[in-house]
Amino acid sequence: MPEPLKNLYNTELIKALCQELNGLCQKFDAEFFTDDVFNAQWGEKELKDRMVHISRCLYKQLPGAYPEAVEILKKASLNYSGFEYMFFPGFVELYGQDEFEVSIDALEHFTGRASSEFAVRPFIKKYGARMMAQMNTWADSQSHHVRRLASEGCRPRLPWAMALPGFKNDPAPVLQILNKLKDDESEYVRRSVANNLNDISKDNPGVVLELARRWLGDTPERDRLVKHACRTLFKQGQPEILTLFGFSNPAHVRVSGFVVRESVKMGGDLPFSFTLQSTRPLGKLRIEYAIDFMKKNGKPARKIFKISESENAGKEKLLRKAYSFREISTRKYYVGQHGIAVLVNGVELANGFFDLTKNQAKDPGKH
Repeated sequence: MPEPLKNLYNTELIKALCQELNGLCQKFDAEFFTDDVFNAQWGEKELKDRMVHISRCLYKQLPGAYPEAVEILKKASLNYSGFEYMFFPGFVELYGQDEFEVSIDALEHFTGRASSEFAVRPFIKKYGARMMAQMNTWADSQSHHVRRLASEGCRPRLPWAMALPGFKNDPAPVLQILNKLKDDESEYVRRSVANNLNDISKDNPGVVLELARRWLGDTPERDRLVKHACRTLFKQGQPEILTLFGFSNPAHVRVSGFVVRESVKMGGDLPFSFTLQSTRPLGKLRIEYAIDFMKKNGKPARKIFKISESENAGKEKLLRKAYSFREISTRKYYVGQHGIAVLVNGVELANGFFDLTKNQAKDPGKH
């Protein structure tokens, strides 16, 4: 299992940060700061909590005047780059909301080294149109990091971040920025635009459908952006989106030989297979499978996974796949009956059931 991201915050990182700040701030007490970071509650904190905690510990060690403190952090940040250094913009989020100009300059500075996408959101909520005007300005920046911040920071449903319910209800201010960035030269920026639109599609599917109709067909890059933006609509089997991308109703396709194992142990793999058949060429197919996961409350929750997407000249296609029930941080599994289904161009063509069981504990006396 991969190392948890929260473990990026280790003694080596804090020691290096202390060395940097010792040279920039006479007041900074490295020993106190280190003890404060790695306090009795440190082991219980998850990733985002650790970011916030480090920002708060910095506040105790830096000068009381916010503009002076943030200038020190701007200098310190020049030698660091990576997701783990988001405690720099996190400092602005916690302590700079009453200093608009100073904080906007700091967020722009920090985002090239550790994205300010979380930290900008309280400013959107507090300053509204003034902050969105600033983000429109950022959308014209020479830096692709800053242009991405203009899009990523106003995503209505940015994971792990403060919600922006106003944009769920009315995404118009966000769309102004996305329209400006849709043909950005940076894939990094265009990917953010697509992710933002995917967020919007969850609350305003008609808005994204209409935009897809208008944006498709101009450039290959724009087409890829729109397709990625519509991924939730694809998984929902929205007929308009499927038709727009050339996936017709699969009335000519049938599923035969759908085989799925009756049970799988927690931590194991669930293999399944099936054959698609037709009396004519299968044509352009988006093939997916859905698992109805048993939840803690005893009710199923469906998740859809893509298998393939291709043009098929043949009349028959055999597919084999397996789903892993190995432990992951983003999904909790529960024992019980689960459902599984085959979807072709958004239409369910076959289904079945299997049981997820507990993984039998090893006998410590056996080797």
